[in-house]
Amino acid sequence: MTGMEVLLSKNVLLAIVLAPLLGSIIAGLFGRFVGRAGAHTATILGVATSCALSCWVLYQLVAQGASPFNENLYTFFEVGNISGHVGFMIDKLTAMMMVVVTFVSLLVHLYTIGYMAEDPGYQRFFSYISLFTFSMLMLVMSNNFLQLFLGWEAVGLVSYLLIGFWFKRPTAIFANMKAFLVNRVGDFGFLLGIGCVLLMFGTLDYATVFANASLLVGKAIPVWSGAVTLFGSTFQVFDEPVIWSMATLTCICLFIGAMGKSAQVPLHVWLPDSMEGPTPISALIHAATMVTAGIFMVARMSPLFELSQTALDFVLFIGATTALFTGLIGIVQNDIKRVVAYSTLSQLGYMTVALGVSAYSAAVFHLMTHAFFKALLFLAAGSVIIGMHHEQDMRKMGGLRKYMPITWITSLIGTLALVGTPFFSGFYSKDIIIEAAHKHQEVAHEAAHNVSEMGLMAAQQGISQDPSAWVATYGYWAVLLGVFVTSFYSFRLLYLTFHGKERFRDAHADHGHGHDAHHDAAHDDHAHDDHGHHGAHEPHESPWVVTVPLVLLAIPSVLIGMFTAGPMLFGTHWNDAEVLVTPFFQGAIDFIRNDPTQAVSARDTVMALKEHWTGAIKFALHSWQTKALWFAVSGFVLSTLLYLVFPDVPGKIRHSKIGAFLTNILDKKYWADHLWINGFAGGGVKLGKASRAFDTHVIDGAAVNGTAKLVDLGAQLLRKTQSGYLYHYAFAMIVGLILLLGVVIKFWQ
Repeated sequence: MTGMEVLLSKNVLLAIVLAPLLGSIIAGLFGRFVGRAGAHTATILGVATSCALSCWVLYQLVAQGASPFNENLYTFFEVGNISGHVGFMIDKLTAMMMVVVTFVSLLVHLYTIGYMAEDPGYQRFFSYISLFTFSMLMLVMSNNFLQLFLGWEAVGLVSYLLIGFWFKRPTAIFANMKAFLVNRVGDFGFLLGIGCVLLMFGTLDYATVFANASLLVGKAIPVWSGAVTLFGSTFQVFDEPVIWSMATLTCICLFIGAMGKSAQVPLHVWLPDSMEGPTPISALIHAATMVTAGIFMVARMSPLFELSQTALDFVLFIGATTALFTGLIGIVQNDIKRVVAYSTLSQLGYMTVALGVSAYSAAVFHLMTHAFFKALLFLAAGSVIIGMHHEQDMRKMGGLRKYMPITWITSLIGTLALVGTPFFSGFYSKDIIIEAAHKHQEVAHEAAHNVSEMGLMAAQQGISQDPSAWVATYGYWAVLLGVFVTSFYSFRLLYLTFHGKERFRDAHADHGHGHDAHHDAAHDDHAHDDHGHHGAHEPHESPWVVTVPLVLLAIPSVLIGMFTAGPMLFGTHWNDAEVLVTPFFQGAIDFIRNDPTQAVSARDTVMALKEHWTGAIKFALHSWQTKALWFAVSGFVLSTLLYLVFPDVPGKIRHSKIGAFLTNILDKKYWADHLWINGFAGGGVKLGKASRAFDTHVIDGAAVNGTAKLVDLGAQLLRKTQSGYLYHYAFAMIVGLILLLGVVIKFWQ
């Protein structure tokens, strides 16, 4: 290809997007005619086509040096200088997301053939997951904020449909409504952020906005004069008016959208409940695609976020809180899917921390590796549920290793990747985030030290843009402690499910009394969950359509981190730091350079770590020198002691005073659900009832109906004066005349 410029084909890009949509239409509208086989064949062919072409596009960009694609394909509207388009921006960041989305989606489609084999909504489910793939591709491939928002809402809608797929379950309907409403809160902020972009730049086009990002510098919006006016009197509350930086306001509003979609505290409450949907959608939506949309969006918006240190500190604080405290909840969960769900929340927190410390490439790199091993863990959990005849309580499992060897070994691989075992994919992505947080902490403390030495001069020279030292310290220790927590609950899940005593025999002896309410509903309303068995069940390995996707996901869970960390993060050969290659995210993730003479921006946290990168193998071999590895080992040792060596101890700890107290806090999930359901939602209902009562009794009752009744009462009294007798009228006239004369005499001058 020497001397020839490689160009991406518009037709190929359209095929990538439209192939899953076509499959969805066939399965959804014509599912009754094509049957089950026709539905899964059409959707799998569509997603397979999209996956193959996405790999080809990535190959063209990486190996052949193709130029990024940025072009509008269709115009929605033009109003004055504002226009809305459908267009694609395809660079390496986009292409990587396209491959991850379509590859995981393809394996989930294959897996679904086995998992949903007996479900009456088979065609409908395939239509939904293929439609979701189309929506996600439209989101990541967009070249403007309007298309981004449309894709954003589309994946939210399909997620709502999939979480409530078993619509006869009250718990499923509650879960999908909860997800929908919580995401509306985030989407409101996201829409405000897009509005700020349109206000400041007059366009929604990515390229134009990013090229003119510096226009936000120094721009502010007055929010409040600092005074309050009551009954004509003005009271000065603040000496100075309240003014917000437009860069900070725009970025925080955009990030609020990411908080909803990527389930960050306090908008995280929907994701654990979304496990009410079928397991395949847990792997597709809540591990690999939709929940990572917020991470992708912030990484794409890096030119804007780099303008506001306040916004980055906010992102870091939210991510650190999510990474640590949602992981702690996973320790006390007994539903196998919910443990993996809280693990997802925690890992999304790690990605958000990376964004907050300006390590955008590390966030996206962890997004990629996490997609593979977390989808593997979700699908492995589904395989266990199939083998256990749709039992999800880990307390009723145990000893499944010999019955389900493929599921066990793939679950072990996923667990080792999740906890950050050296040489596994999760090790490279998670350790880089922890090191980036540590580097950010050092920079923040150095800046704080400089400010304290300079005193008043610091404010005059604008050093207030330095990162917050306490937020940086909190972020670093949160992700470091999170390693211990992740290791503990991950091995707890592995031991309770695959090792130890075969508790399922005792559990099924009391079948019908041992299930939770939502399991009972499943047996009543979902044919796939009720096989007509009673008494003990013998666990069994899942069919090949379930185990093959597990094996295919296990391979990248082991290898992809090792072979891509160098090129994607540091611009080096995978195992030789001296051999330089073109930085993978060059042109896709940008930094503001205060000193144009510097080859690397001081804010580029990942490239600041390049001097410590010695190649994938050496980096893993030297991991014993890091705190993170020993935190992970500590979690593994403690979990092994409590759940494998001394399995009776956890019960004793749980029933001790302090154990019961801490367990209750975690079981109640810090009362976040109570805050949302009884606080915001319940408060909204109470406010509505109070408003109705005020409208009924005050507006209608007193003002409207009361006025009418007052007029009626006056009319009735006046009617009584009209007797029809002449002497009554004569008497009234004489009395009136006397009163009139009295008034005239009294006041006549």
